[in-house]
Amino acid sequence: MKIIILGAGRVGESVAESLVSEQNDITVIDQDPARLRLLEERLDLRGVVGNGIQPSVLAEAGARDADMVIACAAADEANLVVCKVAHDVFNVPTTIARLRSPEFVEGHDLLGKSGFAVDNVICPEESVTRYIHQLISYPEALQVLEFADGRASLIVVRATAGSALVDHTIGECRDRFPHAEMRVVALYRQDTEVETTPQTRILPGDEVFVLADAERIRMVLGAMHSADKPVQRLMIAGGGKVGLRLARSLAGQCEVKLIEQDKRRCEYLASQLPSNMLILHGDGADEDLLLEENVGDMDLFLALTSDDEDNIMSAMLAKRLGARRVLSLINRRAYADMMQGSTIDIAISPSQAVIGELLTHLRRGDVVAVHSLRRGAAEALEGVARGDAKTSKLVGRRVEDIRLPKGARIGAIVRGQGRGSQVLMPHHDTLIETDDHIIIFIPHKRLVREVEKLFLVGATFFG
Repeated sequence: MKIIILGAGRVGESVAESLVSEQNDITVIDQDPARLRLLEERLDLRGVVGNGIQPSVLAEAGARDADMVIACAAADEANLVVCKVAHDVFNVPTTIARLRSPEFVEGHDLLGKSGFAVDNVICPEESVTRYIHQLISYPEALQVLEFADGRASLIVVRATAGSALVDHTIGECRDRFPHAEMRVVALYRQDTEVETTPQTRILPGDEVFVLADAERIRMVLGAMHSADKPVQRLMIAGGGKVGLRLARSLAGQCEVKLIEQDKRRCEYLASQLPSNMLILHGDGADEDLLLEENVGDMDLFLALTSDDEDNIMSAMLAKRLGARRVLSLINRRAYADMMQGSTIDIAISPSQAVIGELLTHLRRGDVVAVHSLRRGAAEALEGVARGDAKTSKLVGRRVEDIRLPKGARIGAIVRGQGRGSQVLMPHHDTLIETDDHIIIFIPHKRLVREVEKLFLVGATFFG
């Protein structure tokens, strides 16, 4: 696909990096020539210097034959105008805008074709907040991802010694937990993928990817991890957009303390949050302050400032001072890769949190959900089997007859809709039916195109 990205900031850079790796034709527009030059040196893309809201700049970037425009500039108004110009002047088929304001919701009349012509909205801050909420709800997990309108979940958990399935083989899972059917779709040991056969033994420290019925998540987590108590006390370092969104959404759910270094921002936070929520003026990496506020009693410490180094230092300090679990927001992908699973329990990259949302719009065939895994190296993809045995590569075929690329594997099938739907763990002789939602784990992004083709409906397919 030919894609134009407006903005070479952290989100734009991360989006470009992910899309370039899939052999898309990428052009990035930014007003900073030095930033573009660095991107061009590192990635196989073209940079155009200029203001993207100007038609002449969009034309230079190739808007006349572009398939998609992704507006990731810092200002909402710039992203809205770019989408409008791209649609009205150049007839670009798909426009995506990064919008921070909660007043612009996807599907709103203002964003329609007669308005700003925004087809899809992405908001990294909102994506990160949803991500963190899942981790608060399931504190044992490293990641919880939903499929088929929440009916199935992919859980990533680090196996701990003493839990029910650790030191047992994958094949023994069904016998030991007959009422919580699950499928181990991937297992990583010391950052290396281990083949998931029935004879593979789960060891302490393994990073295990499990697909299961969403109603069985807690049972599955308990099988892999020594049960953690619910999050009741929580401390946030950083009262920016993410910190405020999260604190506001947690009002009444648990005890929250929020640390913010800027005094004026503290005053604003106090006006926006409930009076029983403690707002502290100070540095999240101040050892005396953390001790004074009993950080060692916290179930979860979250470092959510806009500075990676500050977040890393404050999270590591909070862990050393006794916080049960620590999470750090880290923009630089190299830092996130390095810190994940170290003293810091969970490292989140805001840009990676939205990559899956973007990839859903890029996938061919009837793909309805995409989640980026392993910091972008792997994917979990949900597609719908359409057509019939003559027009589909899936419908009417048994799982063992589906030609998946080597390494990709079907983790679950969701059949039916609403409350009557079923989450099936497929076996070799499971027959795929029309409208089945099929969830596939893809260990390497280079395999994605082959998997996508399975969900394309053709005039006639043979074999």
